[in-house]
Amino acid sequence: MRVDAVYENATVWTGAGVTSALAVLHGRVVALGSDAVELFARSRVDLGGGFVVPGFHDAHNHMAWFGMGLDDVALGGCRSVEEVYDAVAARAATLPAGSWVVGSGYDQNKLAGGHPDRHGLDRAAPGMLVRLKHTSGHMTVVNSAVLDQLDLAHVPVGGDVVLDPDGSPTGLLREQAQLLLRPLTYPTPVSRVVRGLDRASERYLSEGITSVQEAGIGGGLVGETPAELAAYQEAREAGVLRVRSTVMVAASVLHDLPDGAGFGLDLGLRTGLGDEWLRVGPMKLFADGSLVGRTCAMHEPFDGEPDNVGYFQVPEDELARTIRRAHDAGWQIATHAIGDRAITVVLDAYEAALAASPRTDHRHRIEHCAVLQPAELSRLASLGMLASPQGRFVNELGDGMRAALGESRVPWCYRLRSVLDAGCVLPASSDRPVVDGAPLLALADMVRRRAASGAPFGVEEALTPEEALRAYTYGSAYATFAERDLGTLEEGKLADFAVLSGSPLEESALDELTVQGTAVGGELRYQA
Repeated sequence: MRVDAVYENATVWTGAGVTSALAVLHGRVVALGSDAVELFARSRVDLGGGFVVPGFHDAHNHMAWFGMGLDDVALGGCRSVEEVYDAVAARAATLPAGSWVVGSGYDQNKLAGGHPDRHGLDRAAPGMLVRLKHTSGHMTVVNSAVLDQLDLAHVPVGGDVVLDPDGSPTGLLREQAQLLLRPLTYPTPVSRVVRGLDRASERYLSEGITSVQEAGIGGGLVGETPAELAAYQEAREAGVLRVRSTVMVAASVLHDLPDGAGFGLDLGLRTGLGDEWLRVGPMKLFADGSLVGRTCAMHEPFDGEPDNVGYFQVPEDELARTIRRAHDAGWQIATHAIGDRAITVVLDAYEAALAASPRTDHRHRIEHCAVLQPAELSRLASLGMLASPQGRFVNELGDGMRAALGESRVPWCYRLRSVLDAGCVLPASSDRPVVDGAPLLALADMVRRRAASGAPFGVEEALTPEEALRAYTYGSAYATFAERDLGTLEEGKLADFAVLSGSPLEESALDELTVQGTAVGGELRYQA
């Protein structure tokens, strides 16, 4: 048999074992090991002893948001609120009067002085419109020039405008209150979304990522435009959607269909439509907010805030109705739930929907599933559901999460080992741009479980290197019904792989690993 390419002189971790080479025909693996080496090939590629793994698959990211955010004022490195103001002032000095100054990535847990406020932003950028996005995406700070244009008399349910002691807005908009900005900022031009996808997917290839799941398009807090799927199609047609993409559709854009056709998108579109490059995935629904922002729905108050148990972004009965309707219509459902009370309510809703309309292999998900009590872990497993946590959060956000929870609840936070031990398939993801989305960083964090301060963070939830790697490959593919094509390197599957400088199966090597190359459909799309 004549094949397109043979990749050899490598250690190839297939997901089931180790071999030495792989052969590709029409974008798929057709032979492994000595069987591959013996084939006649149009191209033979010497991988120089590299370590090949299935392409990394990020099960929960925001690719367009990340790509477009590369133009924002980067605030993640700031360590005081004054540094934030200085960064805003520096950008404002380069722009015409009346321009938008947009920053992203700040975390009040890491800033001396806490959240920026409108007064500081007014001083930093007089005559400008300023909007700073919290790293979580669940809060935004604006200056007075923006605040004066918002309809503060009609704050959406599931959000709030934070007030200072004299009752005046500080400029901080939390959760659904961010929708007050929509008349000024929405929709994002499709051309800008396409450029964001281009820039983001180029970065992803350099990190060994070959597949992603976009966690919310078309509406809601994370949607950029009602035409967001068109942006993905345009990016694909232009050749700049470089990684395979499954898009989760915001619950707010689903509606009743005529002739009793259910609850979904026009033409009856739902989970599963598409091909190996671009597919419609789950319905994405927000139950609550952020842990580091202390807005997620908790059974008990946040540490040091006896009156704050967070809140839901939609009423609990509406949440249950939406889950039931989407389930009945055949959707896979991915619900954002971070606080333990939110998880309880979401599990109640899933359980009721499944009892009323049983469906095998539904693979309904809880995104983040951050504060997971033992009883709810058992229920999650018994319902056949998936938790979709982010291993990197433990490092970048761990100190803020510990401060919010107090020490006693840390063992319940972003559980990995317990989810596997309960019999669930575990996907891996980043929630990028909330944290750095490089998979090699996440693998180390999933194995070590240490916060940025160096303090241990629920180390009993640590994985072995192989378990972490399997989560970032097979587990994520499984979470979107793609395991027949992705997640392992087996004959018949898509030839998506990353070439690493060494073995990620050795914990001691994780800090030194680099990505040497990335192939999608058997073609090298990135080389270091």
